[in-house]
Amino acid sequence: MLAGLGVSWYTWLEQGRDINVSADVLDAIARVLRLEPAEREHLYLLAGLNPPQAAPSEGRVPEAVRRLLEGWLPRPAYVIDRHWNVLAINRAAEIVFQCNEYDHNCLVSFFTNARYRAAVVDWHDTARAMVGLFRADAARYPDDPEFGRLAADLCAASPAFAEIWAELPVGGPTHGTKALEIPGLGTLTFEATTLPLPELPGHRLSLHTPAPGTGTDALLERLVVVSDPGSADTAA
Repeated sequence: MLAGLGVSWYTWLEQGRDINVSADVLDAIARVLRLEPAEREHLYLLAGLNPPQAAPSEGRVPEAVRRLLEGWLPRPAYVIDRHWNVLAINRAAEIVFQCNEYDHNCLVSFFTNARYRAAVVDWHDTARAMVGLFRADAARYPDDPEFGRLAADLCAASPAFAEIWAELPVGGPTHGTKALEIPGLGTLTFEATTLPLPELPGHRLSLHTPAPGTGTDALLERLVVVSDPGSADTAA
């Protein structure tokens, strides 16, 4: 009654009979039964419908995740939201990816940070892969205008992005390899793994592990320790 459904029809729904169910009906049932987001999604899947996209979170990264970032040192790690805005980053990632206070978005920095661009090995291949990933993300949120705004701004700011964007690449791997040439140090090669954060819909945790046999472990230790403002005090 609270959901505005007939008893017989609701019984058929629970019995899994072959009836047509709309998203409005499922939302009414979820509201009355006070379902949690995961339960609401499960209800949609049982009914054979695509679950609605979760609303964007407010971007508060849990303390447990922040502790994970710090515990990942001296390896790089960071958290981004659905628009690739950086919400949390550890010291190693700041050093390796040459981030500063103006680098708020991974995609924007990749195409506009000259220092980082000079360091990336096989920049053009990496750039095409990143644009493909961003296009795939945009397709997951067709009603979110921020993706279009970001793409338009980058097309105006970066001819390289505009050229690749016009080629319509699409990608979606969660694992890959990144190589960066650090002047005076050598090449750092990482295996990158991206993991979703269920408690933050659309957010992802990116963890970088030194690739075996590349000597990145030792180089990374030197780079992070030398660049740490407190390293001299620690050594003393």
